[in-house]
Amino acid sequence: MILFVLILPFLFAAFPLAADEKFPAPMGAVNDFAGVIPSQYERPMNNLAIEVMRKTGTSVVVATFESIGDSDPADFANRLYEAWGIGKEGQDKGVLILLAVRERRVRIETGYGVEGILPDGLTGEILDKYVRPYLKKGDYGRGLSNAMTAVSSIAAKDAEVSLNGKQSVGKSRTRRTSPVRSLFTLIIFILILIPLLGTRRGRAMLPFLLLMLLMSGGGRSGGSFGSFGGGFGGFGGGMSGGGGAGRGF
Repeated sequence: MILFVLILPFLFAAFPLAADEKFPAPMGAVNDFAGVIPSQYERPMNNLAIEVMRKTGTSVVVATFESIGDSDPADFANRLYEAWGIGKEGQDKGVLILLAVRERRVRIETGYGVEGILPDGLTGEILDKYVRPYLKKGDYGRGLSNAMTAVSSIAAKDAEVSLNGKQSVGKSRTRRTSPVRSLFTLIIFILILIPLLGTRRGRAMLPFLLLMLLMSGGGRSGGSFGSFGGGFGGFGGGMSGGGGAGRGF
């Protein structure tokens, strides 16, 4: 919390156009903004993404949204991919698995560096066989986990490495925050927030302030991720060639 207070002035200088941003910042390999992935799937998926990134250099990212509005799913996925910079710059070995819940659409977007091993036909086959059947039943966790596993297996086979997945069980620790500390954090945040709401820039910064509060005050599982996917390291300026496949369910 002290760190949050200290860096607050720098946030205003760093994000003067925050109100114009269209996408939320990534928080790791699994970005469940729609809140549809149960923890029993999310933690193993996070750990798998870290293993794949470490062994193959391929960044596999999942993002769920309650709605993408009138946006075309393919265009939305492409813009989100490049806004986040999935994969290392110059290598572009990244995959984005996007779910739009209200529109009932799912898409696998591929970076330039993996189009050779994940052509459009194969990504469509993955969606048809391993993803859509579960999404149709509302089992989003299983469907998205299958998508990540299938993509990761192909990346591992191409790199001639094996994925053990053993670190996904019982390896993440949970940070618990005492009620007193949580209350203190909330009070400090409110004291900071009140004067900021009286300014235009302060209101524009509100989403970032809330995000910082969640990261500092916690209670969420720590695991291998820090802020903005620290342990994952899969965001490095990669670009998408627009390849991949999308399906309705």
